Amino acid sequence: MNGPEIDLEVAPELRLFVAHDRRAGRTSVTTDGSSTLGHVVESLGVPLTEAGQLVVDGRPVPVSHIPSAGELVEVRPVERPQRVPGAPLRFLLDVHLGTLARRLRLLGVDAAYESEDIGDAALATLSAKEQRVLLSRDRGLLRRREIWAGAYIYSDRPEAQLRDVLGRFAPVLAPWTRCTACNGKLADADKSSVSAQLEQGTRQSYDVFAQCTECGRAYWRGAHHAHLETIVADAVREFGGLSTEAPTAQA
Repeated sequence: MNGPEIDLEVAPELRLFVAHDRRAGRTSVTTDGSSTLGHVVESLGVPLTEAGQLVVDGRPVPVSHIPSAGELVEVRPVERPQRVPGAPLRFLLDVHLGTLARRLRLLGVDAAYESEDIGDAALATLSAKEQRVLLSRDRGLLRRREIWAGAYIYSDRPEAQLRDVLGRFAPVLAPWTRCTACNGKLADADKSSVSAQLEQGTRQSYDVFAQCTECGRAYWRGAHHAHLETIVADAVREFGGLSTEAPTAQA
């Protein structure tokens, strides 16, 4: 770039995205005089999904703003909770976030997930088609223009990932209402209707079941119930929810 020079300061929460020499605070950036501020911010490494208000000389501006020489630009983080207008809040997770997808579903959050890598283009298209917030740790994927909305997942630990998503988007929690395998809705089921899926010990030990209305998978309060109940109780205590009562849990 060989044009107007601006001063730019990235919020501390976003400095992991920029080069080390820009993490200390305000730095100078030379622009080309025609690119938008959104393009300049992305060229420095910050996905626009993570940028909140863009403030120029103390006033908010749109991403389409063309920077002028001498301007002071502040890139602020997104406000929390972040509102996503125009569609019911639901998510799409990339192939690397399977555990997060299952935990969101455990809490009753609509979380689509592709267990195979279908490619960035297909994920972005699906995000737009179904109007889902795309969650990913892939910065390049989040820069694709066709996505409906997106969010970078900052941690590689499922516990921290879940807290981040719940704190950022504040989805309504309805634990124990979704299939953790396919995201379908659960309904109460008679033992006789799911008996073909049960081992003899399970048939003898359990009487309360649910079944996914989409894939048919059976659920009951099995060996892992205590662990799942802890995840649910912690999330509901911190972020709120409709119910902490567990009708079923996967064995």
